[in-house]
Amino acid sequence: MQHGVRRNVKSYWLRNEAAHRHEFASTLRRWVDVLANAGIEAAHWASIGAYNASDSEIMAYAKTNDYIVLTHDLDFSAILAATHGEKPSVVQIRADNVSPDVIGKQVIGALQQMSSDLADGALLTIDTNRTRVRLLPLRTKPLEDK
Repeated sequence: MQHGVRRNVKSYWLRNEAAHRHEFASTLRRWVDVLANAGIEAAHWASIGAYNASDSEIMAYAKTNDYIVLTHDLDFSAILAATHGEKPSVVQIRADNVSPDVIGKQVIGALQQMSSDLADGALLTIDTNRTRVRLLPLRTKPLEDK
């Protein structure tokens, strides 16, 4: 275990709506290797479940098995918002180029720094300029009477 990454979170998985396409598949496989080299256990969804599984199925599996979902797909954060779910944690990469060569160091640093929040339940959004974390469940702020 490196850099304080907590092991009570089983794994990070990678899922992208177009993951079955060749150009994305090789990038996602590289992410597994990059994360593993940083001491972070990782698995590609295709090694766990069906490539055509729905986002809801993936979220249910992740919640049941204490996984964290690493994705470029905004649907996962939308599911968290709609369900007010406390788990699974979702790490959302918001960048045009999601290659680990481009944003890998930033993602690894954020995963290590936010490992406690992710273990408890969080939405972590990483883009090229900043990283934001919101604890789960996601809540909307109540409107104030004026």
